[in-house]
Amino acid sequence: MDRKLDLREMPPSERHPKIHDAFDDLESGETLTIVNDHDPKPLFYEFEAERDAFDAENYHTERRGPNEFVAKLPKR
Repeated sequence: MDRKLDLREMPPSERHPKIHDAFDDLESGETLTIVNDHDPKPLFYEFEAERDAFDAENYHTERRGPNEFVAKLPKR
């Protein structure tokens, strides 16, 4: 089952640990979708460097509004 996290109301210092925990809970082939208030490009580089299970080739992000970015972080 894929998982979705809306991080916009969460304090910034809590976001990355929450994302990492949710990603770790995924099974291979599942995707973590996050909704954020800014472009999560630094998170992409963090996952690319630190998470072997991160499927960087199938990562996708979309800006849906001035304060809404949706990113899909697939797990191999």
